[in-house]
Amino acid sequence: MKKLVSLVAAIVFLPGATLAAGALDQWGQWRGPLGNGVAPHGRPPVEWNEGRNIRWKVAIRGQGHSTPIVWGDRIFLTTAIPSGEALPPRHEHAPGAHDNRPASSEYEFVVLALSRRDGKTLWERTVRTERPHESTHESGSWASASAVTDGEVLIASFGSRGVYGLDLSGHLLWQTDVGDMQILHGHGEGSSPALHGDTVVVNWDHQGESFVIALDKRTGQPRWKVGRDEGTSWSSPLIVEHDGKAQVIVAATHRVRAYDLATGAVIWECAGLSGNVVASPVAGDGLVYVTNSYETRELMAIRLEGAQGDITGTDHVVWTRHRHTPYVPSPLLYGGKLYFLKHYQGYLTCVDAKTGDPLFGPQRLPGIQNVYASLVGAADRVYIVSRNGTTVVIKHGATYELLARNQLDDSFSASPAIVGGELYLRGEQYLYCIAQTPAD
Repeated sequence: MKKLVSLVAAIVFLPGATLAAGALDQWGQWRGPLGNGVAPHGRPPVEWNEGRNIRWKVAIRGQGHSTPIVWGDRIFLTTAIPSGEALPPRHEHAPGAHDNRPASSEYEFVVLALSRRDGKTLWERTVRTERPHESTHESGSWASASAVTDGEVLIASFGSRGVYGLDLSGHLLWQTDVGDMQILHGHGEGSSPALHGDTVVVNWDHQGESFVIALDKRTGQPRWKVGRDEGTSWSSPLIVEHDGKAQVIVAATHRVRAYDLATGAVIWECAGLSGNVVASPVAGDGLVYVTNSYETRELMAIRLEGAQGDITGTDHVVWTRHRHTPYVPSPLLYGGKLYFLKHYQGYLTCVDAKTGDPLFGPQRLPGIQNVYASLVGAADRVYIVSRNGTTVVIKHGATYELLARNQLDDSFSASPAIVGGELYLRGEQYLYCIAQTPAD
């Protein structure tokens, strides 16, 4: 298996739904308030480096590829911190485990809150300490799932180490142990929970008995659980509203399925993706977009109106694409345009979201190498962050226009967050707050 990071998880609010007052000014999950990667009120800088437009940067203990989420004056992160003495590596039985990193110690699984003003830690909560039962990919982490909040409850998932509900002051409200995943090749976990209303949804696709489960956000108690005929996927649930009903869309190898949020009943399903689905869906204007690029390259635009039962090969699949589709980073849906990278490489394509007609690309991005972070957009700009510390900023539009190429002294796998005039980048070592600062 090629380099795979288990960080690509989507925790989304509802495209087309009425958001809570002020929610458009928050970043309550890794794809922004609309679930498509856009900060509608964001206005972050175009240019920066280690000496310019860095309001603050703080070291984060341990490691995690989860995206920082922001609500009010606080930033929430998860991390996994080695604890205790080093232990002999466990033998990895899974094929393809040669590019894995074994769990050679116990880890503290930590949720923490930082101040937006200066990056200082406001509170830190260790929810579990144990040695992971499986490895992770050499480029992955044991804290890859992003947290999600609606301003009332903070949900943090460490997968096989449990799902946790906290208040925004860090008090533990509940914890739920869903089980132990058996991940393909031992490459690590990455799917994050979705939150809507009083319901948390967790996708549990692995090499054992796969399922999707809905939990009560206040108690962690199960509301429903539905088995799935799927192997490992790293894609996360997307919740959308259509015709007044919320549905949970989960992309995977055998089928993309939509479940009724209230009951767990399957509303529609569609074949077409291949193995190792990592990128998460995005949705808008009555269409949902699903994609992958491992065994084959696939991107499908699916119309929600009237979708019932098996819609494979029907006109509900409005358009498809079989070249230059993404593997790890999820696409960006912005102003009627769909932006995506080729596999996880620095080649950008933009298409008309309604028709699939190409607008530009694949366009080689300067300085961009491997990309695990999903694309984000704000202020008519698109931000693309590479693992080598380079971020390119391009103009949002039907033609390619490079605005800036920026470099920092860290490696970035987590997806960015944008709130107001601030861009938050979580690296292997530091969390950066990038904001306009006075010129010297």
